[in-house]
Amino acid sequence: MTPRSYWQAAREARYSLLFALPLLLLYEGLSFALTQSAYSGVRNGADVLLKTLFVAFGGRHGLALFSLLLLGIGGALVWRDARRHPGRLDRRYFGLMLAESMVYAVLLGGAVSTLTSLLLSPMLSATQAAVPARFGLGSQLVLSLGAGLYEELLFRVLLVSGLLAAGLRLGWKRPVAVAVAVGVAALIFSAFHYIGPMGDAFTVPSFTFRAIAGLLLSGLYVARGFGIAAWSHALYDVGLTLMSGG
Repeated sequence: MTPRSYWQAAREARYSLLFALPLLLLYEGLSFALTQSAYSGVRNGADVLLKTLFVAFGGRHGLALFSLLLLGIGGALVWRDARRHPGRLDRRYFGLMLAESMVYAVLLGGAVSTLTSLLLSPMLSATQAAVPARFGLGSQLVLSLGAGLYEELLFRVLLVSGLLAAGLRLGWKRPVAVAVAVGVAALIFSAFHYIGPMGDAFTVPSFTFRAIAGLLLSGLYVARGFGIAAWSHALYDVGLTLMSGG
């Protein structure tokens, strides 16, 4: 194992997606334990949006179709990647990926609060910019795990990748396409938190705070892949929840 081999392998599907799988199982298991439902109750907004689309078109079979599609596409990507890179998985990589995600989660908190303060006011703190929790500790932890998984899936895997592909197709140079994709996705990511009956009340500090978080998470996804971005986001949100006492 070399730093270069780890750095490259961590972004590949067989490591990135398998690393994200426990996060999926943890979120879905805890959410079901709290709500006794795979769809209703306190759930992450991106999760609800994606599943609602499938329920709208697939009726009572929509949730099963969503699960099969999610696991099927993920499994196919892992299988294809394993064919391209034959050989056994290096289990040490998963421990390194978790450690890397923990470091990013800590750095993310400091970077987002510092940049928000610099943009808005030297006296503005992260607690002023962030929206206070409205649920109990258990529900808030579930929402944090769901944010890491489903918000990264929706706003990074689907949105950033889609915008990046569109920019490249239009003939933009890759750095320009990446910058536009990351920036647009960050604004949409922030705005998403104020939509719907469960949306938060809009404030400039909270929107700025979330937009900066979106920029950093989108950049992290482009640089390090889905698995590390998802766990970094989840651990960051869990840390905020624990520090605020739920």
